[in-house]
Amino acid sequence: MQQPGYDIIAQFIFGYVYPGKPIANLLFKMYGRISTVHALSFLSDLKLGHYMKIPPRCMYTAQVIFFTLHGILIKETQTVRGLTLIAILAHALQLVGTLVSGIVNLAVAWWMLASIENICDVESLNPNSPWTCPKFRVTFDASVIWGLIGPQRLFGRGGLYRNLVWLFLIGAVLPVPVWILHKMYPQNKWIPLINIPVISYGFAGMPPATPTNIASWLVTGTIFNYFVFKYRKEWWKRYNYVLSAALDAGTAFMAVLIFFALQNEHKELKWWGTEIDHCPLASCPTAPGIKVEGCPLH
Repeated sequence: MQQPGYDIIAQFIFGYVYPGKPIANLLFKMYGRISTVHALSFLSDLKLGHYMKIPPRCMYTAQVIFFTLHGILIKETQTVRGLTLIAILAHALQLVGTLVSGIVNLAVAWWMLASIENICDVESLNPNSPWTCPKFRVTFDASVIWGLIGPQRLFGRGGLYRNLVWLFLIGAVLPVPVWILHKMYPQNKWIPLINIPVISYGFAGMPPATPTNIASWLVTGTIFNYFVFKYRKEWWKRYNYVLSAALDAGTAFMAVLIFFALQNEHKELKWWGTEIDHCPLASCPTAPGIKVEGCPLH
């Protein structure tokens, strides 16, 4: 399920209201995102219940019981009661999993901060180090950009990126041509498949990622959601979501295995796939007037 890009809007608005406050900006973003994620998780559970053939009313009732922690008497058939109990049990297990994952994540985070030297310090780490913390650096950079500097200095009158504000208007107008083309050529079934919000959201995960990451999911998605879907649809219906879960679980398992088997023993796994971006100019500044050795001057 797609998550709307609430983060930037929240930071943009709060940066105008309270400029120069990066911590407050970050907290506003986090609380706003948490409420959005919980709402989408609520909808995701309803979608999962639909796939599991659980009646929507029972699934919704179980969610209400779980989230409000009070009992509701359900006057339905015995079968519906059983399905409702299954849904309640699933949410109870989800609560246990949330508590366990929260404690384990916090414990691992504190252990990493105390045990790994120069973690997240790009300048002090080896260029091939896996502990550069790209996502966390993006979060920190966002708090500085939107909170400390503020959108007024970046996108206001005289700001370096003032023209980017027009993208808000462009994003609002872009779906209109697709809708017009669909009305003009209803026989073309591929036109309604152009979803501008989904395409735009696909770029949201690119800033902390590298070209290797982007190419891998692009190739994998094209193979299984186009070619396999087109030529082996029965296989796709039966195994595609299982394959997606297996790839996620395999990635997590291999990350743990590589850490304890190689990185914890100070052994590097270096090959083409571990190269950061295969572009020597990717880390060069783009602002005019900044001179860095080996980089072009704008």
